[in-house]
Amino acid sequence: MKKTVALLTGLLLIGLTATAQVKSAKAKTQTSKSKKMENNIYQFKVTDLYGKPFDFASLKGKKVMIVNTASECGLTPQYKDLEALYKKYKDKGFVIVGFPANNFMEQEPGTNKEIAAFCERNYGVTFPMMEKISVKGKDIAPIYAFLTQKSKNGVSDNEMLWNFQKFLIDENGRLVKSINPKTLPTDPEIVNWIKE
Repeated sequence: MKKTVALLTGLLLIGLTATAQVKSAKAKTQTSKSKKMENNIYQFKVTDLYGKPFDFASLKGKKVMIVNTASECGLTPQYKDLEALYKKYKDKGFVIVGFPANNFMEQEPGTNKEIAAFCERNYGVTFPMMEKISVKGKDIAPIYAFLTQKSKNGVSDNEMLWNFQKFLIDENGRLVKSINPKTLPTDPEIVNWIKE
């Protein structure tokens, strides 16, 4: 009888230990998944120029270029190249997401409705354009805090230099690099990355 009790007690302890190890492994996996989620753009939900929700999780598996735009900037003609690039590669797993911002010399003063009309009328923009946000400063939008802070993106700190700064995001939603605003969207550095 004592041997049976000892055997049962031993089996119970082994079972409890195994259960604790499984729970610990699950907790580590969830923490790991949570960290991976923190280091990609799929955690963000924003609103487009027309007031509709846009979930970055819908872009899983695609290469993404995020760019801050402005309607009254010397670099505004880049809209033409952005649209051409988008049309050429959109069916090959590439998307551009534009974020109008008024952070640099107030070169995007318009409302969301005015910005949408400007983009359609002057450049025939068909790539996703989000509502106007702030890309730096105390009121920085969460997605731009992610793009500019290594503590959030896990890759690099990136100073916002001007309108039309480009951020390249890989198929796993992770930041690859920041591209200077003056670099054209059709630059080989960008095109070769898309084609990789």
